[in-house]
Amino acid sequence: MTELLTAVNDAAYTYLLVALLVAVGVLMTWRTRAVQVRLFGQMLRHVTRSRRGADGGISSFQAFAIGMATRIGIGNITGVAIALILGGPGAIFWMWLVSLVGMATAFAEATLAQVFKVRARGGTFVGGPAYYIARGLGSHRWGTAFAVMLVLSMAVAMPMVQANTIAGTVEHSHGVPTWASALVLLLLTALVVFGGVKLVARVAEIMTPAMALAYVLTALAVIALNLESVPQFFSDIFAGAFGLRAGLAGVGGGVVAAVLNGVRRGLFSNEAGMGTSPNAAATATVAHPVHQGLIQSLGVFVDTMFVCTSTAFIILASGAGTYVPGVTGIDVGAELTTLAVTTQLGGWMAWPMTVMIFFFGFSSILGAYAYAEVNMDFLRAGGHARHVLRVVVVLTTGIGSVLALQTVWALMDTAMAVITVINLVALVRLVPWVTGVLRDYEDQVAARRGGGLDPADEVRFVATGHPGLPGELSGDVWAGEPVAAGARA
Repeated sequence: MTELLTAVNDAAYTYLLVALLVAVGVLMTWRTRAVQVRLFGQMLRHVTRSRRGADGGISSFQAFAIGMATRIGIGNITGVAIALILGGPGAIFWMWLVSLVGMATAFAEATLAQVFKVRARGGTFVGGPAYYIARGLGSHRWGTAFAVMLVLSMAVAMPMVQANTIAGTVEHSHGVPTWASALVLLLLTALVVFGGVKLVARVAEIMTPAMALAYVLTALAVIALNLESVPQFFSDIFAGAFGLRAGLAGVGGGVVAAVLNGVRRGLFSNEAGMGTSPNAAATATVAHPVHQGLIQSLGVFVDTMFVCTSTAFIILASGAGTYVPGVTGIDVGAELTTLAVTTQLGGWMAWPMTVMIFFFGFSSILGAYAYAEVNMDFLRAGGHARHVLRVVVVLTTGIGSVLALQTVWALMDTAMAVITVINLVALVRLVPWVTGVLRDYEDQVAARRGGGLDPADEVRFVATGHPGLPGELSGDVWAGEPVAAGARA
C-alpha cells in the first residue's frame, strides 16, 4: 500500500497539483487585478493594527499567527534544502515566483472563509473551505467530505509526521532517545490543546513570531559574516533559474529540475490553495472580510521571502565544504541547514538550531489541531467528540515520535491532495464572491480617502441587500442595514 500510495502521490504532487495550484494562482491574480501587489501597503498596515481587541473573540493577528504556525514549519528548513539539492540555486527563484501568485490564492480563500463563517461558542467564529463549499456552493456533501478528510489528516497524520521529524532530528543531532522527545511533546501538546482554540491562538501569537524572528536573525548573522557573498547569492539564483551558468544545476537535472522543485517546494511551504490556513483565517473578528484576506496573503510573503530565503542563504553561503550544486546528495537534506549554520557560526549553534526545529514542528502540531477542531464544528461533533479529538492529537503526537509510520505519511499526502483539489475547484467557482467583496472594500477605502478620512479604519462589510454580490448571504454575521449603491462608491 505504501509503495502504491507513494507512486500516486509523486505523480500528483509533481505534475497535477503543481499545475492546478499555479493555474488558480494566476487566475486569482488576474481576477483581483493583482491584489497582492496593489494593496501590499495595506497588508502591512492591517497586520500592525490587528493586535487590537477582538471583542472577546480571536484577534486578526492571532488568526494570522495560527496560519503562520503551520506555514512556517520544518519544511522551511528541510524542504528548502531538498529544493536546493534537487534543483540547484535556481529553484529559489521559482519558489519566489510561485509565492507571488500564491499570495492571490491565499487572499481569495481567506476572504471567502470570512464571508461564509458562522458564529461559534464564546464569541468566536468558525469557517473555512467546508463552510464556503456548503454555504457558497450549496453542497453540504462535498463540504462534509472535505471536513472529514481534513480532520483525519490534521488530527492523526500531521502530528505523527511532525513529531517523528522532531524526535528524529533531536536523536541524530544530540543522541537524545526518541521516547524522551515523545514525553516532552506529549506534555506540551496536552497543556495547550486541552485549552481549546483560544489558548492555541494565544500561544501561536507569541511563539510563531518569536521563532520566525530567531531564525531570520540567525540568517542575518550569517549574512553579516558573508556580506561579500550577497551579490553572488542572487547571481547564482538567477543564473541557475535559467540555466545561464554551468555547475549550478541540482542532482535532478537542469532548468526543468529547478522549476519543478522550486515550484513544488514553494507551493507546499506556503500552503496557498491547499485549504488549511482558511480555517484559521475564519476565526478572526474583523470588520471586513478583506482585512483578513490581506493579512493571510502577507503570510505567504513572509513564509517564502523571509524564512525560506533565509534557509537558502544560510546553505549557499556555507561554502563548498557543506553544499555543492549537483554533487550534494538527498541523503543529507534534513541535516544540511543545521550543518551550514554550525559551519558558519560554530558548533555551539547545534542546540539553538535544534530548539528552533523543535518549535517549528510543535507549532505545526498546534495549528493542525486548530484546523481539526474548526472542521469538527462543521461536522456538528459535540463536546465529548471534541475531548476525544484532543486526546487523539496528544496520543498521535507521542506515537509518531517513536515510530516510523511511512504508510501514515503516504496516506496524509493522498488525503491532502484530494483536499487541495476540492478546495481549488471551490475557489474557481466562488471567484464572483471574492471580486464582489474586494470591490466593496476598495470603494469604501476610496470614498474615505476622498473625504479626508483614514482609509484603513471603519471600513465595514454589510452583505444585506448588497448589489455587488452574486447572491444573498444567509446568516447574521454580516447582516445590517443595506448601504445604498451610490454611498458605496
